[in-house]
Amino acid sequence: MRYNGRMAIRVENVEQHILNMRTRMPFKYGIASLTAVPHLFVSVTLNVDGKTATGIAADGLPPKWFTKDPETHFREDLDEMRVVIGAATGSAKGYSKRTGGAPTVFEFCMHNLDYVTRSIHLDDNPPLLRSFAASLIERAIIDGFCHASKTTLAKVVRKNTLGIRLGAIHDELDGVEHADLLPDKPLRKIVARHTIGLGDPLTDAEINDDNRIDDGLPQSLEQCIRTYGLTHFKVKVNADVDWSRERLRTIAVLLSRHCGNNYAFTLDGNEAFTSVDAFGAMWEALRRDEQLASLWPRLLFVEQPLHRDVALTDETGAALKAWADRPPMIIDEADGELHSARRAIDLGYVGTSHKNCKGVFKGIANACLIEHRRRTGGPEAQRLVMSGEDLANVGPVALLQDLAVMATLGITHVERNGHHYFRGLSMYDADVQRAVVAQHGDLYRMHDAGFATLDIKDGAIDVGSVVDAPFGYAIDFDPTRYTPVSEWRYDSLERD
Repeated sequence: MRYNGRMAIRVENVEQHILNMRTRMPFKYGIASLTAVPHLFVSVTLNVDGKTATGIAADGLPPKWFTKDPETHFREDLDEMRVVIGAATGSAKGYSKRTGGAPTVFEFCMHNLDYVTRSIHLDDNPPLLRSFAASLIERAIIDGFCHASKTTLAKVVRKNTLGIRLGAIHDELDGVEHADLLPDKPLRKIVARHTIGLGDPLTDAEINDDNRIDDGLPQSLEQCIRTYGLTHFKVKVNADVDWSRERLRTIAVLLSRHCGNNYAFTLDGNEAFTSVDAFGAMWEALRRDEQLASLWPRLLFVEQPLHRDVALTDETGAALKAWADRPPMIIDEADGELHSARRAIDLGYVGTSHKNCKGVFKGIANACLIEHRRRTGGPEAQRLVMSGEDLANVGPVALLQDLAVMATLGITHVERNGHHYFRGLSMYDADVQRAVVAQHGDLYRMHDAGFATLDIKDGAIDVGSVVDAPFGYAIDFDPTRYTPVSEWRYDSLERD
């Protein structure tokens, strides 16, 4: 598609609908324990050079991720999310009506992000939430554009019909073409990095009649390894050194028993520490433990051990650089703004994560920044990493769109946990589940118990059908069958 300076991209309408979802087991991370969540669908009516198309984005609205405030109720957090998301949808429609649109998808989405980021009445909202709200519009617009163009995400990224300008996000990439820094082709297989939540049972012996889940899916870490052939893991820890040490000792034994030497893992601190010294003290206590010696050669990185309020300060940077033998560390929750990843790397972190909820264009620019520095920097730059993390994503939209971006960026292993904490796609009606298995039979299979579930084999998932779809999903999906956001009430989450 060519652009000659005229306005080509316009949002004509935005709708929001919610499907309540309940977990099959609690997902305990940081200060939160997820048991029920509203899953939001955002549908955009997009006009592309006079051609109308519908684009969809989706995500769960999880407790205590956008803001780690233990004093607020989930109901209050959800009200805050809805206000910010509403501002992003209103901005998209208002900008289109006021100006007639934008010449490229990239320009439209950058304008929308800029509005949400700079809006005075949103100043009290965390940057991560504002990025999330803008990303929902961004993903829906990209989806609509891919459908209007009858092509795939991988192609519109590499041919740059989206109009991406890396220099608009990272100055040092001005004039650099992202196609020169990304893999030539998207991946068609990705390793699933399994989440070991703070409350997950590790051994089969920990499961008894009181906590057993009899739903056809594995529950303990041991069962998951046997069922899925897992080789990559994400281990959540907290600031209690004694508790974390004992849990890691059990995990070390299990991984050695079931995986031998064929495994790798990451640690997730979930913002549990308020200073480098506090995390350093725990790290040294764990590193010196002889029972954990087998783990550390297989550690890939530590994710976000420091609270976002201190993670990117000058004091933290000085402390990191003074800690010569620190483990490789990346940011995740602290990656709330366009320049956060660059700031983190300059302070001494080795990179950042990608999740679609933080922004697709931001993820592309960050991946290119990291690859550019690898190519132009010294030995230290070779440690830089772009990880793939999860927000308990489930299909048929959110998970598949996230995987499409991961494949395009060439991220070889990605945290996946939606299939672990939710019972596959059983929250959807049978027609949706059958359609997903029919169109994405490499990624999903029909379980013997009659529900669609992610098909992890030898620790990996096939994403060929995801890459070949316009933007991840290939089914004809209608979110309007679910509850309009204006009619949704928090009490329904507790009832469903």
